[in-house]
Amino acid sequence: MTIRKQLAVGALVIAIATAVAYGATHYLRHELFPVELGSKAPDFTAFTIDSTPKIKTLADYRGRVLMINVWATWCLPCRVEMPSIEALHKAYGPKGLKIVAVSIDDPGTEPAIRAFAKQYGLTFEILHDPKGAITQAYDISGYPETFIVGRDGIIRKKLMTATDWNSPDARALVDRLLTEQ
Repeated sequence: MTIRKQLAVGALVIAIATAVAYGATHYLRHELFPVELGSKAPDFTAFTIDSTPKIKTLADYRGRVLMINVWATWCLPCRVEMPSIEALHKAYGPKGLKIVAVSIDDPGTEPAIRAFAKQYGLTFEILHDPKGAITQAYDISGYPETFIVGRDGIIRKKLMTATDWNSPDARALVDRLLTEQ
């Protein structure tokens, strides 16, 4: 094989490898690049825990400052965190903060989720994702995991642990996002 043919074959191999890498990056973006700060919040679908559940999606909260907390009734750190989320809701709900806690408990556990909410005196919105699809969409690695989303739909804060939502830092973040247009 001549040098010219070898160079042509080499260039073709590089072009094919580049195309495959680009295609894999484009089509597997979610798997390769997990949800992170500054990215658009992925859509999700979950159900209200009422006796007649309604479907809710991210679009239902468009244009609002949104706190998405992914949790489970069996999660001990989630139990620790819930009272401070409720306090944040009472302080900032009237100012425009929407808090949505999405339970990933098993199918059929809605009564247990309602009992949990009652036990902790939770008045913010609680949804149920019995298939755990939000776990994949948001690349959840543990519970609780919380995302603060600005009015523009962009993730502004991601917390991968139980958090004291009464802390000055947490409240300053919410104050700042609520003043943004």
